[in-house]
Amino acid sequence: MIFQDIKLENFRNYGSQTIAFHDKLNLFLGQNAQGKTNLLESLFIMGLGKSFRTNKDSDMIAFGKDYARAVCHVTGENGENEIDIVYQKEGKIVKVDGIKLSRSIDLLEHVYIVVFSPDDLKIIKEGPEHRRRFLDRELCQIKPVYYSDLGNYKKVLRQRNFLLREKNPDRNLFHVFDESLAEYGCRIAEERKRFTERLQELSSRIHSDISQGKEVLRLEYETKVEDKESFRYLLDQNFESDLYKGYTGFGPHKDDLKIEVNGTDIRTYGSQGQQRTAALSMKLAEIGLIKQETNCNAVLLLDDVLSELDSSRQRFLIESMKEIQVFITATEIDPEVRRLLPQGYEFHIEDGFAKMLT
Repeated sequence: MIFQDIKLENFRNYGSQTIAFHDKLNLFLGQNAQGKTNLLESLFIMGLGKSFRTNKDSDMIAFGKDYARAVCHVTGENGENEIDIVYQKEGKIVKVDGIKLSRSIDLLEHVYIVVFSPDDLKIIKEGPEHRRRFLDRELCQIKPVYYSDLGNYKKVLRQRNFLLREKNPDRNLFHVFDESLAEYGCRIAEERKRFTERLQELSSRIHSDISQGKEVLRLEYETKVEDKESFRYLLDQNFESDLYKGYTGFGPHKDDLKIEVNGTDIRTYGSQGQQRTAALSMKLAEIGLIKQETNCNAVLLLDDVLSELDSSRQRFLIESMKEIQVFITATEIDPEVRRLLPQGYEFHIEDGFAKMLT
């Protein structure tokens, strides 16, 4: 699966431009705040209909404009598709091959994308919300039903939390919310657990290769969710505590991903090298999982991440991306690294305009 091109109108700091891509490497070079990451963002939204940088669709609209538009052509197993996304103040319109989609979930299965940025290094060392987002992002791509369950779970959770903050809330209403929360929550936890087991299998092999067999990576999904009955029971038991705090303190929205190297929890005690190797291993494993699940190659977006890795990890990453389409942003590329990169297109990005270099 590859991107052939993209056309942008009023997207972030881009005015109007159409950019054709190489089917292997596309390198975006330029100073900071010129629009390199904005380009990657315009590609990422084609897979999930949302950004990897913000939850606000309106952020995509250029300052002083009424709308933003991104149109791309992708080629995959089922031929060519056109994806057209328009962001307006009142919402967004998504079309595939000219047909308007009624739900964002219908956009899935057209493009599979893995993004790796310096923020993804926080998967290991920052709070559990980063690890949950990591799991959710990929599960939403390969499991459309998970995307639906997660959206429904978050909706019910917001409603329950709102009710918890009401004065003298009706206790009977919570039974309705708790039933739905347990239904969706159990399915989410089960999918995350299965995904983690498969991720563990692939990422541990990659991590061993990077560390030359010196380190063993182990992943484990940490949850208190066992089944619907126990979930409802715990919600009931923790009701007074939730009422006092004003939010639901138990469920998949509080779960975590345990990450160990040689038996040590590297979320807290790992070295920076171990944390970065683990993050890289998990990201590369995502590509393998997408291939296994969909029989399609994912597109890899590397947002200013090469400079964050040492030479051995850079070489391993570059070697791993030879069979897929890759988009890389950087302020500059070390000559040694450039020699390792496959052939492709190079663009200079300045003030929201991409100029192909010859």
